[in-house]
Amino acid sequence: MPHATAAGHAIAYEWIGEGAGKPPLVFLHEGLGSIRQWRDFPAKVAAATGRRALVYDRYGYGQSDVLREARRTVRFMHDEALVSLPALLKEMHIENPVLIGHSDGASIALIHAGAGHAVHGVVAMAPHVFIEPECLSSIVKIAGEFENGDLASRLGRYHRDARKTFYGWADVWLDPEFKGWDIRDEYLPGIRCPVLAIQGFDDEYGTMAQLDELAKRSKARLLKLEKCGHAPFRDQPEQVLSAIKLFVEGLS
Repeated sequence: MPHATAAGHAIAYEWIGEGAGKPPLVFLHEGLGSIRQWRDFPAKVAAATGRRALVYDRYGYGQSDVLREARRTVRFMHDEALVSLPALLKEMHIENPVLIGHSDGASIALIHAGAGHAVHGVVAMAPHVFIEPECLSSIVKIAGEFENGDLASRLGRYHRDARKTFYGWADVWLDPEFKGWDIRDEYLPGIRCPVLAIQGFDDEYGTMAQLDELAKRSKARLLKLEKCGHAPFRDQPEQVLSAIKLFVEGLS
């Protein structure tokens, strides 16, 4: 797997599909995600939209550099959106991309766009725009699964150091200071590109207040899905793929 250098770290990536002359798709994975955990979803989106897609492991995930810091700061998603992502896009010669993010990756995409970076469009699946108690309760639960269940071994299939990956994420989310994390007023009003926001009614990490707050401060188009948890692209793949295809076609 090839690597690029961004913000001083080796970042594993893959290009998928074809689509010369069109703004490419850039996929931003969830808090414990990686290239492989997207499964075949990026390839299906690339084929459906006729665009090239970049999929990559963020720093500390997958086959990218293992997290060096003892602990991330509560602004780790800001750092990714404002420092690491711009550096990677420059390294890969990508301009004006369509960002497709899931969970933390969706928040990173929204911050990046809201800070004024050139973005053709954003697909935000299960985004976090502020912190809800339901999310923190779910993270406490999953921390128990990591220590006492099979989550550590499952994550070990995808990440070079599953323990560092997990606690590099969970420790920040469970930091008392993180309860005040909020991008609603600072970044959402600055988004100038079209946004498609997708969330399931059964999402254990957030309520529909996340989408409603996003819609109040931007011109986001909302897709709220029944029988769908935190990963819409896995739980309702056909609806999500169809919605993204129409959204991206509309950007043209």
